[in-house]
Amino acid sequence: MTSLHYAAQAIHGIVVPDSTLARAITEFVRDTETELLFNHSSRVYFFGAIAGQLRGLNANPELLYAATMFHDIGLMPSYSSTELRFEVDGANAARDFLQSYRLDPADIEKVWTGIALHTTPGIPEFMDPVIALTTAGVEMDVLGLTYDRFSAEIREAVVAAYPRTPDFKEDIIQAFYDGIKHKPATTFGNVKADVIADKEPHSHRGNFCSLIRCSHWHG
Repeated sequence: MTSLHYAAQAIHGIVVPDSTLARAITEFVRDTETELLFNHSSRVYFFGAIAGQLRGLNANPELLYAATMFHDIGLMPSYSSTELRFEVDGANAARDFLQSYRLDPADIEKVWTGIALHTTPGIPEFMDPVIALTTAGVEMDVLGLTYDRFSAEIREAVVAAYPRTPDFKEDIIQAFYDGIKHKPATTFGNVKADVIADKEPHSHRGNFCSLIRCSHWHG
Protein backbone atom coordinates (compact mmCIF):
# COMPACT_ATOMS: atom_id res chain seq x y z
CA MET A 1 0.00 0.00 0.00
CA THR A 2 1.47 3.36 -0.99
CA SER A 3 0.88 6.69 0.68
CA LEU A 4 -1.61 7.54 -2.06
CA HIS A 5 -4.06 4.96 -0.75
CA TYR A 6 -6.03 5.69 2.35
CA ALA A 7 -4.82 3.94 5.46
CA ALA A 8 -6.78 0.83 6.34
CA GLN A 9 -5.28 0.67 9.83
CA ALA A 10 -6.62 2.66 12.73
CA ILE A 11 -4.49 5.39 14.24
CA HIS A 12 -5.51 6.06 17.83
CA GLY A 13 -8.91 4.62 16.97
CA ILE A 14 -9.36 6.81 13.91
CA VAL A 15 -9.84 5.41 10.41
CA VAL A 16 -10.87 6.88 7.09
CA PRO A 17 -14.63 6.27 6.85
CA ASP A 18 -15.41 3.13 4.88
CA SER A 19 -18.26 4.46 2.79
CA THR A 20 -19.11 5.13 -0.83
CA LEU A 21 -18.80 8.87 -0.23
CA ALA A 22 -15.43 8.65 1.51
CA ARG A 23 -14.02 6.40 -1.18
CA ALA A 24 -15.22 8.85 -3.83
CA ILE A 25 -13.60 11.74 -1.97
CA THR A 26 -10.32 9.84 -1.71
CA GLU A 27 -10.31 9.05 -5.41
CA PHE A 28 -11.27 12.57 -6.44
CA VAL A 29 -8.70 14.34 -4.29
CA ARG A 30 -5.97 11.82 -5.09
CA ASP A 31 -6.56 12.35 -8.81
CA THR A 32 -6.78 16.15 -8.53
CA GLU A 33 -4.11 17.21 -6.06
CA THR A 34 -0.36 16.71 -5.96
CA GLU A 35 0.98 13.95 -3.73
CA LEU A 36 2.24 16.67 -1.39
CA LEU A 37 -1.24 18.10 -0.88
CA PHE A 38 -3.01 14.73 -0.82
CA ASN A 39 -0.78 13.46 1.96
CA HIS A 40 -1.03 16.77 3.81
CA SER A 41 -4.82 16.71 3.63
CA SER A 42 -4.91 13.11 4.83
CA ARG A 43 -2.74 13.98 7.83
CA VAL A 44 -5.01 16.94 8.54
CA TYR A 45 -7.95 14.51 8.76
CA PHE A 46 -6.22 12.27 11.27
CA PHE A 47 -4.81 15.10 13.36
CA GLY A 48 -8.18 16.83 13.32
CA ALA A 49 -10.10 13.71 14.31
CA ILE A 50 -7.62 12.89 17.08
CA ALA A 51 -7.80 16.51 18.27
CA GLY A 52 -11.52 15.88 18.60
CA GLN A 53 -10.80 12.98 20.94
CA LEU A 54 -8.50 15.15 23.02
CA ARG A 55 -10.99 18.02 23.18
CA GLY A 56 -14.12 15.94 23.63
CA LEU A 57 -15.57 17.07 20.30
CA ASN A 58 -17.57 14.64 18.20
CA ALA A 59 -17.57 15.41 14.49
CA ASN A 60 -19.32 13.36 11.83
CA PRO A 61 -16.37 11.42 10.34
CA GLU A 62 -17.60 11.68 6.73
CA LEU A 63 -18.13 15.42 6.97
CA LEU A 64 -14.77 15.95 8.65
CA TYR A 65 -13.12 13.81 5.99
CA ALA A 66 -14.77 15.86 3.24
CA ALA A 67 -13.70 19.17 4.78
CA THR A 68 -10.12 18.15 5.46
CA MET A 69 -9.55 16.44 2.13
CA PHE A 70 -11.01 19.33 0.11
CA HIS A 71 -9.51 22.14 2.19
CA ASP A 72 -6.62 22.86 -0.21
CA ILE A 73 -8.17 21.89 -3.52
CA GLY A 74 -8.62 25.58 -4.33
CA LEU A 75 -4.83 25.75 -4.80
CA MET A 76 -5.09 23.55 -7.87
CA PRO A 77 -5.36 25.38 -11.23
CA SER A 78 -8.45 23.43 -12.24
CA TYR A 79 -10.35 24.78 -9.21
CA SER A 80 -8.75 28.19 -8.84
CA SER A 81 -10.79 31.26 -9.75
CA THR A 82 -9.30 34.62 -10.58
CA GLU A 83 -11.15 36.62 -7.97
CA LEU A 84 -12.04 34.45 -4.95
CA ARG A 85 -9.94 33.41 -1.98
CA PHE A 86 -8.53 29.94 -2.58
CA GLU A 87 -10.33 28.80 0.56
CA VAL A 88 -13.66 29.77 -1.00
CA ASP A 89 -12.73 28.05 -4.26
CA GLY A 90 -12.09 24.86 -2.28
CA ALA A 91 -15.29 25.25 -0.29
CA ASN A 92 -17.29 25.72 -3.49
CA ALA A 93 -15.69 22.65 -5.06
CA ALA A 94 -16.56 20.58 -2.02
CA ARG A 95 -20.14 21.83 -2.02
CA ASP A 96 -20.58 20.98 -5.71
CA PHE A 97 -19.13 17.51 -5.13
CA LEU A 98 -21.25 16.76 -2.05
CA GLN A 99 -24.50 17.97 -3.60
CA SER A 100 -24.38 15.03 -5.99
CA TYR A 101 -24.55 12.71 -2.96
CA ARG A 102 -27.77 14.25 -1.67
CA LEU A 103 -26.40 15.24 1.72
CA ASP A 104 -28.40 17.42 4.07
CA PRO A 105 -27.77 21.03 2.98
CA ALA A 106 -26.95 21.91 6.60
CA ASP A 107 -24.18 19.29 6.61
CA ILE A 108 -22.80 20.56 3.32
CA GLU A 109 -22.75 24.05 4.82
CA LYS A 110 -20.61 22.78 7.72
CA VAL A 111 -18.09 21.41 5.25
CA TRP A 112 -18.16 24.63 3.23
CA THR A 113 -17.58 26.75 6.31
CA GLY A 114 -14.83 24.49 7.65
CA ILE A 115 -12.88 24.90 4.42
CA ALA A 116 -13.60 28.60 3.98
CA LEU A 117 -12.42 29.46 7.50
CA HIS A 118 -9.42 27.17 7.86
CA THR A 119 -6.95 30.07 7.48
CA THR A 120 -8.90 32.42 9.76
CA PRO A 121 -7.67 31.65 13.29
CA GLY A 122 -9.59 32.51 16.41
CA ILE A 123 -13.08 31.78 15.07
CA PRO A 124 -13.45 28.13 13.93
CA GLU A 125 -12.65 26.73 17.37
CA PHE A 126 -15.96 28.09 18.66
CA MET A 127 -18.06 26.60 15.88
CA ASP A 128 -19.40 23.17 14.94
CA PRO A 129 -16.88 20.32 15.52
CA VAL A 130 -16.47 19.76 11.77
CA ILE A 131 -15.39 23.37 11.38
CA ALA A 132 -13.29 23.49 14.54
CA LEU A 133 -11.45 20.24 13.85
CA THR A 134 -10.67 21.06 10.23
CA THR A 135 -8.72 24.08 11.43
CA ALA A 136 -7.23 22.08 14.31
CA GLY A 137 -5.84 19.53 11.87
CA VAL A 138 -4.38 22.23 9.64
CA GLU A 139 -2.80 24.03 12.58
CA MET A 140 -1.17 20.82 13.75
CA ASP A 141 0.20 19.65 10.39
CA VAL A 142 1.35 23.02 9.03
CA LEU A 143 2.13 25.06 12.12
CA GLY A 144 2.65 22.42 14.79
CA LEU A 145 0.68 24.57 17.24
CA THR A 146 -0.47 21.55 19.25
CA TYR A 147 2.55 19.35 18.52
CA ASP A 148 3.20 18.43 22.16
CA ARG A 149 -0.42 17.41 22.75
CA PHE A 150 0.05 14.47 20.40
CA SER A 151 2.25 11.60 21.52
CA ALA A 152 5.31 10.73 19.46
CA GLU A 153 3.61 7.42 18.66
CA ILE A 154 0.60 9.17 17.13
CA ARG A 155 2.69 11.67 15.19
CA GLU A 156 4.92 8.94 13.79
CA ALA A 157 1.97 6.72 12.83
CA VAL A 158 0.23 9.50 10.91
CA VAL A 159 3.42 10.50 9.09
CA ALA A 160 4.25 6.87 8.31
CA ALA A 161 0.85 6.44 6.65
CA TYR A 162 1.02 9.77 4.81
CA PRO A 163 4.66 10.92 4.63
CA ARG A 164 5.88 14.48 4.85
CA THR A 165 8.39 15.43 2.18
CA PRO A 166 11.99 15.91 3.44
CA ASP A 167 11.52 19.69 3.28
CA PHE A 168 7.78 19.88 3.83
CA LYS A 169 7.87 23.31 5.47
CA GLU A 170 9.30 24.99 2.40
CA ASP A 171 7.37 22.73 0.02
CA ILE A 172 4.01 23.64 1.50
CA ILE A 173 4.83 27.36 1.49
CA GLN A 174 5.73 27.04 -2.19
CA ALA A 175 2.49 25.15 -2.88
CA PHE A 176 0.53 27.92 -1.19
CA TYR A 177 2.34 30.54 -3.26
CA ASP A 178 1.86 28.67 -6.52
CA GLY A 179 -1.86 28.50 -5.83
CA ILE A 180 -2.41 32.16 -4.94
CA LYS A 181 0.29 34.20 -6.70
CA HIS A 182 -2.02 35.08 -9.58
CA LYS A 183 -4.52 36.74 -7.22
CA PRO A 184 -2.60 38.34 -4.33
CA ALA A 185 -5.45 40.72 -3.52
CA THR A 186 -7.51 37.76 -2.28
CA THR A 187 -5.08 37.26 0.61
CA PHE A 188 -6.02 40.56 2.21
CA GLY A 189 -7.01 39.98 5.82
CA ASN A 190 -5.83 36.37 6.13
CA VAL A 191 -2.60 34.53 6.82
CA LYS A 192 -1.81 33.84 3.17
CA ALA A 193 -0.79 37.49 2.76
CA ASP A 194 2.39 36.43 4.57
CA VAL A 195 3.09 33.88 1.82
CA ILE A 196 3.01 36.60 -0.84
CA ALA A 197 5.23 38.82 1.29
CA ASP A 198 7.71 35.96 1.79
CA LYS A 199 7.97 35.12 -1.90
CA GLU A 200 7.67 38.68 -3.19
CA PRO A 201 9.52 40.89 -0.66
CA HIS A 202 8.85 44.05 -2.67
CA SER A 203 5.12 43.49 -3.00
CA HIS A 204 2.72 45.90 -1.32
CA ARG A 205 0.03 44.18 0.65
CA GLY A 206 -3.39 45.67 1.26
CA ASN A 207 -3.68 47.84 4.35
CA PHE A 208 -6.89 48.10 6.33
CA CYS A 209 -6.10 51.56 7.71
CA SER A 210 -5.30 52.85 4.21
CA LEU A 211 -8.65 51.60 2.97
CA ILE A 212 -10.39 53.58 5.71
CA ARG A 213 -8.40 56.74 5.06
CA CYS A 214 -8.85 56.57 1.28
CA SER A 215 -12.57 55.89 1.31
CA HIS A 216 -15.02 58.34 -0.27
CA TRP A 217 -16.24 59.51 3.14
CA HIS A 218 -15.24 63.08 4.01
CA GLY A 219 -14.66 62.53 7.71
